[in-house]
Amino acid sequence: MQSMWWFVAAAGLGIAEVFTLDLTLLMLAGGAIAGGVVVLAGGPLWLAAIVAIVVASLLLFTLRPWLLRSLRARGANLPETNVAAMVGITGRALDAVTETGGRVKLRGEVWTARVPDDADTIPEGAEVVVVKIDGATAVVAPEQEK
Repeated sequence: MQSMWWFVAAAGLGIAEVFTLDLTLLMLAGGAIAGGVVVLAGGPLWLAAIVAIVVASLLLFTLRPWLLRSLRARGANLPETNVAAMVGITGRALDAVTETGGRVKLRGEVWTARVPDDADTIPEGAEVVVVKIDGATAVVAPEQEK
């Protein structure tokens, strides 16, 4: 009976993966299946939890990166997430942006910003485009320089 809950959790994670499509929940579902197999084989709950954590970790840090690289190599159109999704968006300079600092508004959020090395200062109010994200700082250029 306890093994059923592991498999129900795995199914729930698998269904949720359909909506996220980032392969993380699928790897966690693999760990839940491994935990369910341990309980089904008569192992104690603590061992099932350890096996689930180890298997999910292995899947997350070995199989998932390989799968993502393979999908991208095949031309799959995977959406960028987190800071990678910020590159290329436009915003407005709230202050003059120099090599050492400034502020820009991107998608309604205020970010600290700077221009790339040896680039000209961007005046306040100018339209900018994000070139890259460096830590918590957006590296920006004037929009016409895309």
